[in-house]
Amino acid sequence: MTKAHKATNQGQFLVRRKLTVLGLEGSQWHDLIHELNHHPCVDFAERRSNNRLQVTYDGSHWSIDELLELIKDRGGQLKLGWWAQRKLGWYRFTDDNVRANAKHEGFCCSKIPPMKK
Repeated sequence: MTKAHKATNQGQFLVRRKLTVLGLEGSQWHDLIHELNHHPCVDFAERRSNNRLQVTYDGSHWSIDELLELIKDRGGQLKLGWWAQRKLGWYRFTDDNVRANAKHEGFCCSKIPPMKK
């Protein structure tokens, strides 16, 4: 069964992020998930086993850095390690790419592409 997306989010710009968050207790997790699910840019957030946070958000309006700031404000931190840092760099790259694609205005096949200034 597929989950219906929030009406405010554009489906083509949704990105899914999986992060391991350390330092949060049960009530802090509950508050974080509640706040994320009520954020206008977040489509869906949930806590998985082993303190894994899975978030789907609109990449054209929100970024991984804003998500990390929200986690940090709640007292949590990301699991540090080579793979986590590599994944975080990839998330930042794809967030920038999604934002650039959202701003791009396409052109018709019979027109010349706009020239850069």
